[in-house]
Amino acid sequence: MQPEIYKIIRTDRKTIALQITEDGRLIVKAPLKVSDEKIMEVVLKHKRWIESKIKEVLSRDPKAGKKEFVNGESFLYLGRFYKLYIVENQEEPIRFENGFFLSKKFLPYAREVFIAWYKEAALEKISQRVEFYAKKAGLKYGRIRITDAQRRWGSCSGNNLNFSWRLIMAPLSVIDYVVVHELVHLEEKNHSKSFWTKVKVLMPNYEKHHQWLKENGHLLRL
Repeated sequence: MQPEIYKIIRTDRKTIALQITEDGRLIVKAPLKVSDEKIMEVVLKHKRWIESKIKEVLSRDPKAGKKEFVNGESFLYLGRFYKLYIVENQEEPIRFENGFFLSKKFLPYAREVFIAWYKEAALEKISQRVEFYAKKAGLKYGRIRITDAQRRWGSCSGNNLNFSWRLIMAPLSVIDYVVVHELVHLEEKNHSKSFWTKVKVLMPNYEKHHQWLKENGHLLRL
């Protein structure tokens, strides 16, 4: 039985890529002129990998990453889990002090409060890392924007850089990898050999951080 393709996305990319979504569906990203027959050939060639990956995704704890915003619950920040404390008599909606302190009166809006805090933290931290690596690489960039993207951790539009706020949950080294990845795209618009060579110059061990995202990206959510 052949794997069922949920969606085919055609762009000006040069290679075919396979992606398994959070709910275990197969998405194929393909070059514009590649035929359906060629896509199916690639899918069938990787049938065992696809089935294994879907099984892995569907076997995850369904509550992983889905928060209830209760006392003692753990939330990720820079790769570490910190406990949530719901407190009385706190004017600010949320504060961080080796743990997250959420004002009880903002509890009905807990998810929105957390996202706003994560976005602010992401903009500050990611801006610092972009500036650091841009100077190191001698690259110039435009605007930095924090997005709501769920799986696209970063993107490069012209000379502007976009990053998902969810990245602030990941370890700093992983954030750095995504920053380096997008900065190199300022010069190299596709994932050519030259692109990966330049990434490796800036971050020799980038592969392990790339792998961390592939294996743990499902945790970077609320």
